[in-house]
Amino acid sequence: MLLQTEGLTKSFDGLTAIRNLDFSVAEGEIRGLIGPNGSGKSTLFNLISGIYQPDANSGRITFDGEDITDLSPHDIAARGVGRTFQLLRIFHEMTVLENLLVGHHHHVRYGILSASMGLGRVWSEERRIKERMQELLHFVGLADFAGMPASELSFGQRRMVALARAISMEPKLLMLDEPAAGLSPANVEELQTIIGLLRERRGMTIIIVEHILKVVIESCDTVTVLDHGEKIGEGTPGEIKDDHRVVEAYLGREMDDEEVRAALAE
Repeated sequence: MLLQTEGLTKSFDGLTAIRNLDFSVAEGEIRGLIGPNGSGKSTLFNLISGIYQPDANSGRITFDGEDITDLSPHDIAARGVGRTFQLLRIFHEMTVLENLLVGHHHHVRYGILSASMGLGRVWSEERRIKERMQELLHFVGLADFAGMPASELSFGQRRMVALARAISMEPKLLMLDEPAAGLSPANVEELQTIIGLLRERRGMTIIIVEHILKVVIESCDTVTVLDHGEKIGEGTPGEIKDDHRVVEAYLGREMDDEEVRAALAE
C-alpha cells in the first residue's frame, strides 16, 4: 500500500474527530472519501499531511513504506504528498504562473549560491521549469491566464490554480479536498477528465473528498465512507450506492433503491 493508517485517533477538547481508523490506499488508485459534515474527512486529510498530529500513542501513518506520523507538513510534502484545501490557499498577489512556481520549488535543481552567481545552467533550468509550468497550465485550461494576478480570476479559475499548484509539486499522492466546489457543471466534467488523466499520464494516486457525489461515483475505484470519525462503509461506487447504512448516515433516512441512486448521482 502507498498510504496506510493504523488505529488513528484524533480528539479536540474531548471530542473525538477520528476514532481508531484503519485506512489504506494502493498505488495508482483513485479513492473517494465521503460522509456527512463533521464525519472526519478533513481531519483525516490534515493528519495525513501533518497539519494535525494524532493523539498520543493513538495510531500511525505510513507513506511509501516510511512512518510519517510525526513529520512536519513540509517534510511530508517533500516526500511526495500534495493536497488542496476547501478554503483556497493561493497567493492572490502573485500571477498564476508564479503560484505554480512556488508549488514546484521542491524540485529546483540549483542552490542559492549558483543562483546568485547567475550561471548559465541556472537560466536554462529556470526556462525549463517555466515551460513545464506553462504546459501544466495548458493541461488545466489556464494557459491564457499565466501572467494574470490570481486575484483577478473567477472563483472557479482560482480553484483550478490551487489544483494546478498541487500538481506542480509532482506528488506521488494527491489529496483533493472538495475540488469541484463552486465549479460550473461544464467545469466539473473537465475536472473529472483531469483527474483521470493525472493517473493515466502522470501515475498519481489520488484521494478525493467531495460533496458532489457524481464526481466520486464516476471517478473513483473505491469509496470509503466516514461517520463520526469511524469507517462505516467501503467498496466500489456501485456497492456504496446499495449500502443503506451509508445512505442513512449520509442523507439521514432510509430510501428505496431508485431514490438512493438518484440522490448519490446528484
